[in-house]
Amino acid sequence: MEEKLISKKELLERYSISYGALYRWKRKGLIPEEWFIKKATVTGQETFFPEALICERMALIQKQKDDISLDDLSRQLRHETEKRAVLRIKTSFGEKSFYLNEIQSLILDDGGGNSADITQTLLNFEKNH
Repeated sequence: MEEKLISKKELLERYSISYGALYRWKRKGLIPEEWFIKKATVTGQETFFPEALICERMALIQKQKDDISLDDLSRQLRHETEKRAVLRIKTSFGEKSFYLNEIQSLILDDGGGNSADITQTLLNFEKNH
């Protein structure tokens, strides 16, 4: 199942924020770099985001930004992230990280019709660490 993406333009409109605010939040570590996905479109290159992740984060930032400084919020988010187990996949195209508690299944496929479901191995690792 492919992850649903939202365009930067759509995101800015939905949350009534400026381009500058979005990139300020990125610089402060509130929005992870890997969530900025560049894709070629008919009008050139555009930026997209994993919709579920970015919308949850935007709601959190907008809810908290009047009660806590962006720097403090960034520290809190970093601290929470550091405590979570992560699956990191490095390819010739770059690196991608997935939080273990968000993975629904993990299947290894050899491309020739043979596959192995290693989800339970992943869940056991998370439970034991």
